[in-house]
Amino acid sequence: MISLLKAREKLLSPLVSSTIRRISSSLSCSREDSRGSEVFIHPSADVHPNAVIGKRVSVGPYCTIGSSVKLGNGCKLYPSSHIFGNTELGDSCVLMPGAVVGDELPGYTILGCNNIIGHHAVVGVKCQDLKYKSGDECFLCIGDNNEIREFCSIHRSSKPSDKTVIGDNNLIMGSCHIAHDCKIGDRNIFANNTLLAGHVTVEDYTHTAGATVIHQFCHIGSFAFLGGGSVVSQDVPKYMMVTGERAELRGLNLEGLRRNGFTMSEMKSLRAAYRKIFMSTETVSLSLEERLTKMEQDQELYSVPVVSAMLQSIRDSFTESRRGICKFRQWLDS
Repeated sequence: MISLLKAREKLLSPLVSSTIRRISSSLSCSREDSRGSEVFIHPSADVHPNAVIGKRVSVGPYCTIGSSVKLGNGCKLYPSSHIFGNTELGDSCVLMPGAVVGDELPGYTILGCNNIIGHHAVVGVKCQDLKYKSGDECFLCIGDNNEIREFCSIHRSSKPSDKTVIGDNNLIMGSCHIAHDCKIGDRNIFANNTLLAGHVTVEDYTHTAGATVIHQFCHIGSFAFLGGGSVVSQDVPKYMMVTGERAELRGLNLEGLRRNGFTMSEMKSLRAAYRKIFMSTETVSLSLEERLTKMEQDQELYSVPVVSAMLQSIRDSFTESRRGICKFRQWLDS
């Protein structure tokens, strides 16, 4: 009996090994179709035949790629990531498991090259604005080299005449929200749970700490720093630092300026100008407009480019369509 069992095992062993290899191959091999052998598509993925797929693209299990999607070379979709609607990804983009990009809406979602969309992030879907009219075109444009981490949400514009725009080299950490019609520049860092309402503009090299909330239509100037838990309801001029439940100016973002290559001379000039505007020791109280005018008449300081840029940023915040700048504690005491 034992000899018969051993003989049976020898007979079945090649068959079992062959079956295991065949099953393993069917689960992991690429689906070679008209797109060519350089495209790796898992058999369980749902890829529309009209989708345009670049070279060296990898599509994992249970992914979805819609009929109007265009993928650049070298893109990688991890399991259960999905791309819908009129959506275009540049070269070398990565979608982590559960990520969703695009929506079956009029308009488009465009991502540049080398972007990473984190686990379960939702990018390029309909805005949360009741003014949006069903059937209107809506748009989202994202540049290159952005890292959008887990559970972020980024929405398309609320009307055909506008776009949600994100530039290059931004780090958007977990659970951040960027609402409709926002304009984000380059090299910004948004820490976890930073929330931007609609129509917010953020320039370049800004940094928000965690749980920062920014009111709709606010404008955040370049190299600004927003402290953790801040509720920003008015503009933050260039180079400045704010914090608070209703954010107030707390001085210049000197550490951020130093890290980004500003010279000691530039920072010294900015500090002198900031003191003259916001920490005046004059016995006669002057309005902000009078302080700005007086500062502009100081040829030594105003001739420094970063100082004139800061003053212009402050003035721009008081134009008709803007919200003014965040309050300063000394103003509240006066």
